[in-house]
Amino acid sequence: VQLQAYGGGLVQAGGSLRLSCAASGRTFSSYALGWFRQAPGKEREFVAAITWSGGRTYHADSVKGRFTISRDYAKSTMYLQMNSLKPEDTAVYYCAARYGNYEIRQPGRYDYWGQGTQVTVSS
Repeated sequence: VQLQAYGGGLVQAGGSLRLSCAASGRTFSSYALGWFRQAPGKEREFVAAITWSGGRTYHADSVKGRFTISRDYAKSTMYLQMNSLKPEDTAVYYCAARYGNYEIRQPGRYDYWGQGTQVTVSS
């Protein structure tokens, strides 16, 4: 599967953005999907994930209550709605796909990655 993330940009603190991740291929529904982010000088960190069935979602504590992950099977697209953005949310955001749900928060468990989209939150 090929992934393309888009929707990043520059936003003021307290604002909102919606990231999208478009997937190619006919097996979109077979994959668990995740969002990760990486700030300069920091390791890539888990943001959110959704199981292949869409029945369960996971969010990092740092974004819980502010970000929401979802997926649209008809459009083969995953979303990350980001509200109440903070300067510390500034990072390159990556989408990823994998088979199975085991250790869904671990970036090393993902098989396919998109190219990343920059999110910058100004104070």
